[in-house]
Amino acid sequence: MKTKPIVKKLNFEPNLKDYQKTYDSFSYFDEAKKFENLPDGGFNAAYTVCDVNAQNFRKNKVALYWEGEEGEEIKLTFQELSLLSNKVGNLLKNLEVGRGDRVFLFLPRIPELYFCFLGILKIGAIAGTLFSAFGPQALEDRLKNSDAKILITTPQLYPRVQKIKQNLPNLKTVILIDEENRTAFMKEAKLKKPGKNSYTWFYPLMEKALEKLHLASMKPTDPAFMLYTSGTTGKPKGVVHQHKALLHECISARYVLDIKDTDVYWCTADPGWVTGIAYEILGTWCIGSSTLVYGGRFDPAKWYDLIQEYKVTVWYTAPTAIRMLAASGTELVKKYDLSSLRHLASVGEPLNPEAVNWGQKAFGLPFHDNYWQTETGGIVIANYPSLDIKPGSMGKPVPGIKAEVINNQGQPVGPYKEGNLALKPGWPSMMLKIWRRPEKYQSYFLKNWYLTGDKAFKDEDGYFWFISRADDVIKTSGERVGPFEVESALVSHPKIIEAGVIGKPDPLRGELIKAFVTLKKGEKPSEKLKEEIQTYVKKHLAGHAYPREIEFTDKLPKTRSGKIMRRLLKAKELGLPLGDTSTLEDY
Repeated sequence: MKTKPIVKKLNFEPNLKDYQKTYDSFSYFDEAKKFENLPDGGFNAAYTVCDVNAQNFRKNKVALYWEGEEGEEIKLTFQELSLLSNKVGNLLKNLEVGRGDRVFLFLPRIPELYFCFLGILKIGAIAGTLFSAFGPQALEDRLKNSDAKILITTPQLYPRVQKIKQNLPNLKTVILIDEENRTAFMKEAKLKKPGKNSYTWFYPLMEKALEKLHLASMKPTDPAFMLYTSGTTGKPKGVVHQHKALLHECISARYVLDIKDTDVYWCTADPGWVTGIAYEILGTWCIGSSTLVYGGRFDPAKWYDLIQEYKVTVWYTAPTAIRMLAASGTELVKKYDLSSLRHLASVGEPLNPEAVNWGQKAFGLPFHDNYWQTETGGIVIANYPSLDIKPGSMGKPVPGIKAEVINNQGQPVGPYKEGNLALKPGWPSMMLKIWRRPEKYQSYFLKNWYLTGDKAFKDEDGYFWFISRADDVIKTSGERVGPFEVESALVSHPKIIEAGVIGKPDPLRGELIKAFVTLKKGEKPSEKLKEEIQTYVKKHLAGHAYPREIEFTDKLPKTRSGKIMRRLLKAKELGLPLGDTSTLEDY
């Protein structure tokens, strides 16, 4: 769909003032010289993120604003964050955790998740994060493959671990965080003594741990953290990132999210997903901003209340959340003072033009889409405050990133030509390896390009446009159709909230387009509405690109990062194996 550019007039000075000038002159080497290393010259991402700020003028500044489901509030300064993560490091050392050992966090969004992550990195161990919604099989796959030595979780989540613990011989210790002992610890009150169990308690161990920690002096290329991503088939793969990933995460947080140390920043992602690590812990605290974390469920009124209460200035969320907010209407927005907001961004899946424009209508600010993957470790293509937005576009490459659309022989194609979205390897946050799967790692590369696995095109202005995953392109009646384009047309219909589109085998056309549609509250499915939707898409997109089949559904299968899983829709439609569903909501 052709979209009208949003020409912006900023009332603030962005970090990235002149995109092209910065892009042309950018050097990671020059940026790296600005980072403060350990006194011995070594590097540790957690030191740069946390301890540097704890030792300078920001030491008493709030680093973490945390609010729980029941309204509980905790504030941690950079100095407190530093001391707590030091104690976690010593706690783990007392359990004989060393460099390269894997320590996993199976936690909801509670304060401990954040300072435990930093404590793991401080001693040179490798941190792993797990969604709190994971079931026993998903946990076993990840903990077994990684040979995790320590698991930190909660009493509420522990029963799932119990079911698989006998299958994990390398898991030496399970540590439980309980709120009762947390309260006592924070108030320096008497802790509850742990009993003899197959686990141990976190805060009694924290009480014994020293606040002074000898940080591990790492090489920038040493592994720091790992996340497991799901594929269409087979077990999830462990993507490992290095300490120097922080360099690109900090740069992109500054240029793309426009974060300054004066900001109160809210990223709604869970650290079980790479966004929660890169832009809720590492890249953003490196800059010295305050981060808001909300541990409760999605609720439009509550979200607006949080923005109002904490005076959030930069907000980073997902397309699914934006569409759900849009469904709740603009009247609700008017009940809150959201004037503190100055920059909105989105990630997780391509952002439909309708969602970009709704942000402009509701908040007076458009959402800025950006593109990246678990494997890239940071944002690689984005829309920026200083550049006009072409709604539906991914934007332009981040300084330091060389992006191109190439054919299957590794050669760049011209403007508006569909091809493989590819990046020049070597940026600091590119994955270090796939855990114990070197052949899988090598499969990402073609000649001197990293292949994202996505189809895209580039326009004459250098903006990139997502078409689909490489295996999602629909070939109908000799025409190639990207499902995202059809989905964008569908969600612009006034009665539709969300849509997922697949290609379905058809003896006449090769494939026909089928759409799975979620209607707005109060709208009723009917054959008449199907015809209305089909006519609408024909009018707004193309005569051949409309869905010949439409199925109404209350909910679409999505990952917890908000990405619609078309492969699951297709597998169910065709009666095929579902593959790994461990990162999906309610599966």
